[in-house]
Parts: sequence; C-alpha cells; structure tokens
Amino acid sequence: MKKCLIVVDFQNDFIDGALGFPGAIDIKNKILLKMEHFRMESQDIIFTLDTHTSDYLTSEEGTNLPVIHCVRGTKGHELQPDVLKQSNPTDLVFEKPSFPSLELGNYLKDKDYDQIELCGLVSNICVISNAIIAKAALPNAHIIVDATATASFDSILHQKALDVMEGLHIEVTNR
Repeated sequence: MKKCLIVVDFQNDFIDGALGFPGAIDIKNKILLKMEHFRMESQDIIFTLDTHTSDYLTSEEGTNLPVIHCVRGTKGHELQPDVLKQSNPTDLVFEKPSFPSLELGNYLKDKDYDQIELCGLVSNICVISNAIIAKAALPNAHIIVDATATASFDSILHQKALDVMEGLHIEVTNR
C-alpha cells in the first residue's frame, strides 16, 4: 500500500509565535511518531508551510486575519525545530499563500497513493482545507486525520472541523 503523510503548517508562528496557542506544541510527539513510522515503511512525507510576504496585510487573508505571521525568511515561518530535525532533504515542501494548497492537490492527483494521512495545525483552517484538497485530488484514496495529531486555538471549532471531515468521508481517528 502506497501511503503519504502530510504535515500541515507545524511552524513556529502557530506554536509559540504570532498565532501560537496553548496546546499547539502538545501534538509534536504524535507528529514525530508518525514521521518515524512513515520513514520506517519508506513512505512519503510532505510538508506544507503557510508562507507570506511583507505585504500580507493587503491580501484577502490579511484583511480578515490582520496578524503578520509566517513571513518567508523569519523564525516564525520555519518548521518546529524537532520536526525540522526529523525531516529529510528529499521530503517535498509546498509553500502556500493561503489555507489550502492547490499546488499540493495538483501534485497528489498524479500519484497513486492508497492512503493519505494529515496532521498539524490548525485543524479547523489549514488541516481541513488540505484534507479536502487531498480528497478532491484522489477521491478513491483513504484520507485520515488523527484527532490527537492536530489542534486548534478553539476547541469547539476543532470538534466541528473533525465532524465536517467525517461527513466528507475523511476518517478521523483517536477522537
């Protein structure tokens, strides 16, 4: 079975930076274990990085979320240090200017993954939107999100996002 792990936006600014929140770092060990497991099985690991420029506040997202974050070249843009250490130069990285990555979807549609698992931040924004992109790109692949390997600044929105994903036939594990 060909599988892929997508680590969504596990970046410093979402953990302890501009948009950091309590509990964000708590999923780190789950992500590291998943990465280790996928490496032991010689499966693919992909990272997405929320990526902005200095003119972020003039973007559509910036007018609705007026907090400068994940600016390319800053510490906030970087992957969490332990996750970065466990990454490989051969891992694909998709920088995305907004919540989902169409580039990721275009990449996935030409692959023959049987299973895609997503983890990372933030469950009700970037994780859900990229899970839907993966589902659209590979409608017959089994898409999984581990509820204990994603988090949100809002526990109610976190639960609602998990509910919506289940409604879209995305398996949510460890609820």
